[in-house]
Amino acid sequence: MNALSTPPATPEPHLERRFGLLPATALNMTNMMGAGPFITIPLLMTALGGPQAMLGWIVALVIVICDGMVWSELGAAMPGSGGSFNYLREAFGPARYGRLMAFLFVWQFVLSGPLEIASGYIGFAQYTSYLWSGLTRPWVIALVTVVGLVNIALLYRRIQSIAKITVSLWIGTLITVLAVIVTGATHFNPTIAFDFPPGAFNFSLGFFLGLGAASRIGIYDYLGYYDVCYIGDEVKDPGRVIPRSILISTIAVAIIYIGINFSIIGVVPWREFVPADAHPESNFIVSTFMEKLYGSRIATVFTLLVLWTAFGSVFALLLGYSRIPYAAAESGYFFRVFARLHPTKDFPYVSLIVLGVLSILAGFFSLGTVIDALIVTRILVQFMGQIVGLILLRRNAPNMPRPYRMWLYPVPALVALLGWIFVFATTQYQVILFGVGVLALGCVAFLVWSWNTKRWPFGLVEAAA
Repeated sequence: MNALSTPPATPEPHLERRFGLLPATALNMTNMMGAGPFITIPLLMTALGGPQAMLGWIVALVIVICDGMVWSELGAAMPGSGGSFNYLREAFGPARYGRLMAFLFVWQFVLSGPLEIASGYIGFAQYTSYLWSGLTRPWVIALVTVVGLVNIALLYRRIQSIAKITVSLWIGTLITVLAVIVTGATHFNPTIAFDFPPGAFNFSLGFFLGLGAASRIGIYDYLGYYDVCYIGDEVKDPGRVIPRSILISTIAVAIIYIGINFSIIGVVPWREFVPADAHPESNFIVSTFMEKLYGSRIATVFTLLVLWTAFGSVFALLLGYSRIPYAAAESGYFFRVFARLHPTKDFPYVSLIVLGVLSILAGFFSLGTVIDALIVTRILVQFMGQIVGLILLRRNAPNMPRPYRMWLYPVPALVALLGWIFVFATTQYQVILFGVGVLALGCVAFLVWSWNTKRWPFGLVEAAA
């Protein structure tokens, strides 16, 4: 060989497809199983005034299973990292309306992501009030601020050192969930659990408005059933793994959550914490549940476990969500400042700080308001937008490889669309106006940004690849 011959080129770094069915399902379930059921049971029961509110869980389950088929087809056909960002961009056209939809997705996510994180901060403060009975409103705001700043500080580092923290937090979550289910199963009283009030199923307008509220809470607790789609570049055999992991994780978590709900309402009479805003003990229902069975000392231990679980969920959420605006900005579909990496630690520090601070501010509102605003903000662009995008791709790209095709198409897509419309329409009009206002403001921001960068609709310069 010639001594001056060129050595073989070093292969470009790339993501390895290392997530099989088991780890992909575990990833979805990890993100779904946060503090949700521990903080939302009183709100769920208040929505319809009794255990009939579990119907909201069934409605939510139907919606997320049908919507999961939308994610499954899109994720299997376009198994790249980015999830909704990529699907909306490709379905509506990357140079024109796809730019708008991708921008609006990230725009609403910069707000809805912090709202979801804030719900964990609020839950943390609520359970702290069991340990600290004199926790007044100013102290709640101070506690939310401190917990939020600690979360940012823990994530303000290289990703390698985060893995051990994540594992330890998840172990605490598993212990809490399993302990509640086992305890509830051994002390379950069906007379208490199925104590329906008079006129529980009168199917009036008020009933359907309450059902919509219960469904929003159920959907909030299911959020994360699609998380594997955000790491599509790292999934083995995505055409098989993504659809199956979404279905398995959704059904498994539904069974676990229903078990938690019935465990608690089978021990603690629902009339003791409904309506939620009139009963302080609704803020720490698992603590009340344990105190009834084992006394205050054991209840204190479980309160600490719930606090551990709540912090674990907000830690994982801020870690993952801070990468989405970064990825969009790096691709040229969002404000460039979000693409900045820390000069020595190589993580998207601007995105982390912005989402972290917004999460703290959102934590100053009530839990019910935060959940409603979160769901409504995501419905218009992300969930309904993807359904329309799926239909457009079926029509405009019939030859696109689709390893998974939605069963009984278009029935599940239409069921999901009607479900999202129902959930949106039964929300308080102030929250609907908030969601529409966020979308309208996003359109204005997109036009200003496009004008400054001379891109569509004011120019035809393509976004950076």
